[in-house]
Amino acid sequence: QVLLVQSGGGLVQAGGSLRLSCLASGRAFSSYAMGWFRQTPGKERELMAAIEWSTGNTHYADSVKGRFTISRDNAKNTVYLQMNSLKPEDTAVYYCAASPLGMSDRFDRYNYWGQGTHVTVSS
Repeated sequence: QVLLVQSGGGLVQAGGSLRLSCLASGRAFSSYAMGWFRQTPGKERELMAAIEWSTGNTHYADSVKGRFTISRDNAKNTVYLQMNSLKPEDTAVYYCAASPLGMSDRFDRYNYWGQGTHVTVSS
């Protein structure tokens, strides 16, 4: 059974930092890309960052460039999203996801999803 299990998140003041983790299990993900999406009520899931598991190549949404960092630990089968300089507009439910089709900002290219975790940034 393929599982993406997320941890981290919570409540933080504006300007603060949080780190999200995504533990992947159940299959080999070396040929996959991993992404972190976020979603707010009434909106589609939006890609914030992606990483190719094998190469470490990364991609970021313009809104988080320079503030968020995606990384992976091959030994731990875990992908991280380090979020710094958080803003109230970063408040959302964050999801990790895995895509066999490479890095993409299209959520329909990701076929495995984590359970979601709330991030709330207070002003």
